[in-house]
Amino acid sequence: MLFSELGLSAELLRATDKQGYKEATPVQQQAIPLILEGNDLLAGAQTGTGKTAGFTLPLLQRMQQSERTAHGGQKHRIRALILVPTRELAAQVAESVRIYGTYLPFKSTVIFGGVSINPQITRLRRGVDIVIATPGRLLDHMQRGTIRLDGVETLVLDEADRMLDMGFVHDIRKVMKALPADRQNLLFSATYSKEISQLANDLLNSPLEIQIARRNTTVEKISQLVHHVDKRRKRELLSHMIGAGNWRQVLVFTRTKHMANRLSQQLERDGLTATAIHGNKSQGARTRALADFKKGRIRVLVATDIAARGLDIELLPHVVNYELPNVPEDYIHRIGRTGRAGQEGQAVSLVCIDENKLLADIERLLKQKIEVIAFPGYEPDQSIKAAPIKNGAHNRRPSRGKRPGGRFNNRSNGRGNGRPGANARARNGNQRARGGC
Repeated sequence: MLFSELGLSAELLRATDKQGYKEATPVQQQAIPLILEGNDLLAGAQTGTGKTAGFTLPLLQRMQQSERTAHGGQKHRIRALILVPTRELAAQVAESVRIYGTYLPFKSTVIFGGVSINPQITRLRRGVDIVIATPGRLLDHMQRGTIRLDGVETLVLDEADRMLDMGFVHDIRKVMKALPADRQNLLFSATYSKEISQLANDLLNSPLEIQIARRNTTVEKISQLVHHVDKRRKRELLSHMIGAGNWRQVLVFTRTKHMANRLSQQLERDGLTATAIHGNKSQGARTRALADFKKGRIRVLVATDIAARGLDIELLPHVVNYELPNVPEDYIHRIGRTGRAGQEGQAVSLVCIDENKLLADIERLLKQKIEVIAFPGYEPDQSIKAAPIKNGAHNRRPSRGKRPGGRFNNRSNGRGNGRPGANARARNGNQRARGGC
């Protein structure tokens, strides 16, 4: 189906045409008409399926249609709020809003932590129609009285599953209390859980549901491979694969910030241009690293799971799980950085003996076995015994959004920066177990 067949306005079609977009993706074909009709929507869609345009385009059109009466004489009052889990995703969504709204009079702004709040306050005081925000920094503005949400007509929760994983459920509920009851609600999630179902029940009003792919699945055009290798030889094998395959752009995932820094330095010593991106990096450093990677100045970007969402890298050919994630759903989000918008991609996992349980958990979630290929010369030593991975899938995790003991995460846990709370720190922190991967 073409964009021109979806009932979009001339201004929006002009903007999509300028970007070279002609044919709508499945999620866009299903979501846009339903949102234009004013329905609440629960949408399940994998990363890289075009869902940002799927909610941004109809949101802009509904604002355009009600522009004359919506403000009550007040110009640039916040009418749409888009909540996202990370700074990178906030910046990406904000750019989409800017591009699609090129020929419309609406103003938008993005607010997240890790940067000064003062410029954000200035932009809000000047007046905006659309706010894209991480939950923590949004609550900072609410508590300071620098933002008003009583005119919001549409609330979008993008990557809702990731926000719950990061401990933002309490913050989201606080934001919901500040919004008018009469509004449209759109919830997008790549994976499903009991917590997502509960949030949908609390947030959505008689929602329509669309499911683009089977729940908790990966994109079909992503080739998935596993290489079993000893932990001590992972870096050697990774360098060999990049060099021998002449891989020019590789996104590599580790579990911890410490390992991301260490691996990027080791790859540099191997003669590969590399840098690390994780929650301890400043926003400026993260933005520069991503820009250098996209432009080809950096060959290998090593990231923790903070980068598993929000990184939109066109035609990214290779993703490598240097360390498997402790949470199986994060595997889907990681490899979803490749194979975007119908393109082909390759996801390779380097698995040591310590990670066999994590691999089994991932395959159980996917309901399929991942192909295993032996890499000549790197066969694992069968005499090595498995060692536990601290705070991994082998141990019981606390409930999402709560600290051990039942207390919700608060802003001291990085909420204001759009960074992980207790659960994500357990996954992404610098914990290291003797003998673990």
